[in-house]
Amino acid sequence: MAGSPTTAVGRGAQSARLPIASLLALALAGFVTILTEALPAGLLPQISAGLNISEALAGQLVTVYAVGSLVAAIPLTAATQGARRRPLLLSAIAGFVVANTITALSTSYVLTMVARFLAGVSAGLLWALAAGYAARMVPDRQKGRAIAIAMVGTPLALSLGVPAGTFLGNLVGWRLCFGVMSALALVLMVWVRIQVPDFAGQGAGKRSSLRSVWVMPGVRSVLFVVFAFVLAHNILYTYIAPFLASTGMGDRTDLILLVFGLASLVGLWIIGVLIDTHLRALTLASTVLFALAALILGVAATMPIAVYAAGAAWGVAFGGAPTLFQTALAKTAGNAADVAQSMLVTAWNLAIAGGGIVGGLLLDGVGVDAFAPALLALLAATLIVLRAARHHGFPAVAGQGA
Repeated sequence: MAGSPTTAVGRGAQSARLPIASLLALALAGFVTILTEALPAGLLPQISAGLNISEALAGQLVTVYAVGSLVAAIPLTAATQGARRRPLLLSAIAGFVVANTITALSTSYVLTMVARFLAGVSAGLLWALAAGYAARMVPDRQKGRAIAIAMVGTPLALSLGVPAGTFLGNLVGWRLCFGVMSALALVLMVWVRIQVPDFAGQGAGKRSSLRSVWVMPGVRSVLFVVFAFVLAHNILYTYIAPFLASTGMGDRTDLILLVFGLASLVGLWIIGVLIDTHLRALTLASTVLFALAALILGVAATMPIAVYAAGAAWGVAFGGAPTLFQTALAKTAGNAADVAQSMLVTAWNLAIAGGGIVGGLLLDGVGVDAFAPALLALLAATLIVLRAARHHGFPAVAGQGA
């Protein structure tokens, strides 16, 4: 990959020590991204009252954010392949400063929606950069662990940041919450400027077209696994409240999600320790564990202990999944990692949208009893593709016979 010979790659190869401060800056960027996306969901009544709109319209602040990521990730990443990486990363973070500041101050629903779309665009670019950026800081044997550290902000935001933000919003108001997010993004820009190494973009003759990346062996396999796995996750995650209500555990939704969030941190830790030598086995194990959780929810959802156990298994399975998928794609795409990651961002957001649509259709048409079979069908397809991708995408290595 292009870059200065005096960057952290050379130093990391010599010392074999991870550039923790730089990787944690990327982790904080992920934290800001996820928290900016999810915060409105916990503050819908306050936002609704503040903007004088219905809660349904307030909920579209989450939707338009996802749309921004979905439409911007691929074209923006493709258009900026030649740009130096750190200024590009700083630009993405600056988008959050602007968007969250406008959200904190705006009294216009339309202007707030525009700001949320801008935040989504920034998120699409940032997610496309993050994994490849982390991988470029370290030698090949440490890429997976570096990406795992860079991704730790995601489960932290979901398990701790969103509940804390909701509590703060109820205490001091939703506008101040978004103001705090702007300040945090400003601090992050300073951190990135001081601690994160810069890398050159790709020269005109080395840039990858979307088609050339799409046809690389293994890329489509990874993207299918991402889509199917995340679609299964979002069917359940989006409609976990009505699912639990149908089993008489609706009043424990927050506790189940806390178990899921804490277990996801455990999953990410396990992945971070083992990913560089067992990526394929870990991906298979995560898929099987998720399927086991879905099976338990399908046959024993009326037993609270079983539901808690399934929530924990689901969390462990999902916690490290983003790291597994991003690492697999970064290694598969090589120098075209950023373009490939933009495809992953698009597949991920399609799966989020698909989870809401498919889950809603299942809920209205059949009921929550359809969730477990749907999840198991998607995860079975994931396993089939994983098994077939043993040479490209999720390659088997010595000691892994699966």
